[in-house]
Amino acid sequence: MHPPPAAMDFSHNSLFGYMEDLQELTIIERPVRRSLKTPEEIERLTVDEDLSDMDRAVYLLSSGQDIQGTSVIANLPVLMRQNPSETLRRVLPKVREVLHVASVEMQLTAAVSFLNILQEDSVSVSTYAHSFLQVILLHLEHRDIGVSNAWLETLLSAVEVLPRETLRHEILNPLVSKAQLSQTVQSRLVNCKILGKLTNKFDAHSIKREILPLVKSLCQDVEYEVRSCMCRQLENIAQGIGAELTKSVVLPELIELSRDESTSVRLAAFETLVNLLAMFDADDRSQTILPLVKSFCEKSFKADESILISLSFHLGKLCHGLYGIFTPDQHLRFLEFYKKLCTLGLQQENGHNENQIPPPILEQEKKYTSVRKNCAYNFPAMVVFVDPKNFHMELYSTFFCLCHDPEVPVRYTIAICFYEVLDALIDHLPEILELMATGGESSVQENKLSSLSDLIPALTAAEQRAAASLKWRTHEKLLQKYACLPHVMSSDQIYYHFLQRIFTIMMTNNVLPVQRAASRTLCIFLRYNRKQEQRHEVIQKLIEQLGQGKSYWNRLRFLDTCEFIIEIFSKSFFCKYFFLPVIELTHDPVANVRMKLCYLLPKVKSTLKIPTDKHLLQQLEMCVRKLLCQEKDKDVLAIVKRTVLELDRMEMSMDAFQKKYYEKDLLDQEKEREELLFLEMEQLEKEKHQNDGRASSDKIFEKKRRDMKTPTQSLPKSIPISVAGPSSSTPSTSKEIKKSKLIRSQSFNSQAFHAKYGNLDKCASKSSAAGHSPTVSGLVKTAVLSLTDDSFRTRSASSAPASFSPPLPSTSRGAGNSADVKSSSGKDVQPRKATLKSRKPNP
Repeated sequence: MHPPPAAMDFSHNSLFGYMEDLQELTIIERPVRRSLKTPEEIERLTVDEDLSDMDRAVYLLSSGQDIQGTSVIANLPVLMRQNPSETLRRVLPKVREVLHVASVEMQLTAAVSFLNILQEDSVSVSTYAHSFLQVILLHLEHRDIGVSNAWLETLLSAVEVLPRETLRHEILNPLVSKAQLSQTVQSRLVNCKILGKLTNKFDAHSIKREILPLVKSLCQDVEYEVRSCMCRQLENIAQGIGAELTKSVVLPELIELSRDESTSVRLAAFETLVNLLAMFDADDRSQTILPLVKSFCEKSFKADESILISLSFHLGKLCHGLYGIFTPDQHLRFLEFYKKLCTLGLQQENGHNENQIPPPILEQEKKYTSVRKNCAYNFPAMVVFVDPKNFHMELYSTFFCLCHDPEVPVRYTIAICFYEVLDALIDHLPEILELMATGGESSVQENKLSSLSDLIPALTAAEQRAAASLKWRTHEKLLQKYACLPHVMSSDQIYYHFLQRIFTIMMTNNVLPVQRAASRTLCIFLRYNRKQEQRHEVIQKLIEQLGQGKSYWNRLRFLDTCEFIIEIFSKSFFCKYFFLPVIELTHDPVANVRMKLCYLLPKVKSTLKIPTDKHLLQQLEMCVRKLLCQEKDKDVLAIVKRTVLELDRMEMSMDAFQKKYYEKDLLDQEKEREELLFLEMEQLEKEKHQNDGRASSDKIFEKKRRDMKTPTQSLPKSIPISVAGPSSSTPSTSKEIKKSKLIRSQSFNSQAFHAKYGNLDKCASKSSAAGHSPTVSGLVKTAVLSLTDDSFRTRSASSAPASFSPPLPSTSRGAGNSADVKSSSGKDVQPRKATLKSRKPNP
């Protein structure tokens, strides 16, 4: 049932409402009608196509419409690049003529074009000064403030490059008359900004003689706008005249302006004083500046909120600049003042709807939010101010309030300072994770292990949050930074909490950069995994579910992964596990997969060494030959032909070191040595774990023997009492060797990870901020920590996953029948369903 139509209301109010609606429709349609041009207007806008660019510009500036003249002026930098002499001779005079009666839009366009010509160095500085400077100065005092500011910006940029004599005669000398009270306020404001810029171009003596008298006059102007503007230029002037003149000339002016009747002038004086703190000595800061700042802070809550906004923004710099001259009481007062600003306006939060709040109150709350945001921005400086050792006692409650502030900008700003949200966290993730995993300066093992229990859920939640958002670049960067996890976590922790999720992203995510980032991070996880069983399971999963997957998209990602493996692992590792699965894709039914493989083949060939891998080289050549003869797709065939030429030009690596490939061979040998050490370290860890178990059982046996009160004292001294297990008094040589190997492998693993991490993650960390390198002792501690984590979490053989039971396709160098290996990894083989379940390690 549909509701009956409402009856038409023909009352006076209703009719008036209908008329308003009709008028709105008329207003909406009016611009459409105006945009249509009449035939006469079109005729006037039509220009002969045979005219050259120069002739067309002159014609349009002479008799064209205003919009056409604006277009010519906007195109002036292009004309200057093409033919500067003709442009200066024919076009620029016409530009000068039209600017006298030009509209605001044309004036703004001309100011921007003149600035672009200056920045592009289209003409010499002398030519620019002769042809353009007078035009800029002529329109500098335009009645429209926006136009005046645009020309002023162009002039200030020109001051940077113009010679000193030109500045003196064309700009500085006229300022003497233009700075008089008889000139307009706008003219005096422009002069203030020009004076601030000119101080960088003259020596201190010239500034004192020619500029400072004008500065003093403008600081005492009758208009507060002029005094405020000149006050803000005193910072530039102080930098130009040096510390001595600043103390004798600038500081007295600032003191007087800080007591001005206008709030904006006092605010300008305060900000300038804060910015110039480094130029004053300790006596000036303690005897002159500190009392002024103290008085300013005390009166700030009674003044306008704009004062509080500025004060909260500069408070960190202020406390840093005055650090060391505070008495304990003053130090406490400034700290309490900062805490008060951090909670400003929160007492009035009642959860009302913004629509119900009066506009004045709403505007005040926005200003209070700006104050708290500035406090969050200055929080790191205040941590230094109170000393990090006192953070928990002095600032933790304030930090808690800022993190739980009801306004998003405040929380975001405090998060940026401490890298607690995704966008701000990611660039500094390796450094933060290292500090959290190692407990900062603490070296207590229990503190380090306990911090990981909270660290892992936070990292997984961060990744899930990034994946659920639309910011795929954030997700990509986060996955790239996860490559640092082997440095702070054990292999088991990464395997059970992160590896399955990374693999799922590779299989299911729709964003290619995210998939590639996940692929590279997984390769780094695999590179530094110390459990051979886990490594084989991951390798098998990559081959079966990606390389032999049903989706061509997964097979493309397999080739991406193999490219990262070639970069990160040794040549022997790739040849052993991935060489044959890769070249099997030459028979892939999808042309895109074969095409991508062709691009990868030169890198695949670079992993071979002669004569050890001669049989693999023969298989590679056979696959390429088949592609060349049997390929039907013309695009793939063209790429195959180019790849064949590139493969023929490649020189093969030899087993022995070659001089031309010395660095590459040395790097590959180091990678291979690290991989062997990982295997050796795993075996030593198992033996260490077993020996620890025997030692504990021996202690239990000894305790039971003492409890039974065996009369060992009555035994003859010549009969030794033997206890099961290794003797601690006479250690065997083999045990000492194994122990030294374990220590060496632990230290090597820690140092190798840090030495290689920068190279392995170079592509993933180009946009990140550079962190401080950890010390060698810190690396060793971290390696021992990770080794201890693994030794406590080693899985027994009974917990091996079922998916690992089939043998992996292997191409061990110089051993085995390659044809059999190839048949075992063919694409017609039914892929095994191997899964990485989130299992907990056996206690």
